[in-house]
Amino acid sequence: MATRSLSPVAYDRAMAPLERRGLARQRALTCAAAAGRVLEIGAGTGLNLAWYPGGVTVVACEPDPALRGRLEQRAADAAATVDVVAGGVPGLPFEDASFDTVVCTLVLCTVADLPGSVAEIHRLLAPDGHLLFLEHILGRSRVTAAVQRAMAPAWAAVAGGCRLDRDTIAALRAGGFVVSDCERLAPLGRISAGTVVRGRAIRRSGS
Repeated sequence: MATRSLSPVAYDRAMAPLERRGLARQRALTCAAAAGRVLEIGAGTGLNLAWYPGGVTVVACEPDPALRGRLEQRAADAAATVDVVAGGVPGLPFEDASFDTVVCTLVLCTVADLPGSVAEIHRLLAPDGHLLFLEHILGRSRVTAAVQRAMAPAWAAVAGGCRLDRDTIAALRAGGFVVSDCERLAPLGRISAGTVVRGRAIRRSGS
C-alpha cells in the first residue's frame, strides 16, 4: 500500500479510495492511542497527522523530499505539535529510548531492511513505551498467501518497494517485541481477511 514513487498529489489520490473504505478510521484508531513524545516513521504526506491527540509532540520522519513537502504543510495545521525530520529507518539520529510511542502505518512493508528497522524502533523506544502499527501482512489463508507471494515482485516494482508477502508480526517478535494487541482486518472483503493488522507491541522484558 505504499506508493512512494508517486508525486504527493498522485500519492494522495491513489490512497483516497482506501481512506474512504475504512483506512482513515483505522488511522484514527491507531493514532488516538499515542502518548508522550511520539515518533512516526515513514510519515508520507501526513495522512496520520489529523488523528493525533492535541497534547502529544510528534516527530514525523520521511525520507522522500517530495512527500516531505506535503507533510510539512499538513504539520502546520495539526492539533498536535509536529516536527518534520528528513530520514527513515534504520539510521535515525536520535538517542536510545527517546520516544514514548512509535507509530508505523503502511511503512514496514516498504523498508529495505526490515530486521534493521525493527531493531531501530526497539532502540528508540523507552523501556515502558509502545509501538502502534497499522500494516498489511502475509495472509493466513494458503490461497491468499500464495497470491500475495506471486504478486509481490511486480507490485514492489510499481509501488515503491512495497512487499505484499512480509510477515511483519513475526519480524516484530523476532526483534524483541511482544505483540500485546493485534486485530486482523479485511480491507477488501473476505478474500483479504487477515492481510491488514492494527495493534500494539511492547518491548519484551529484559530486551
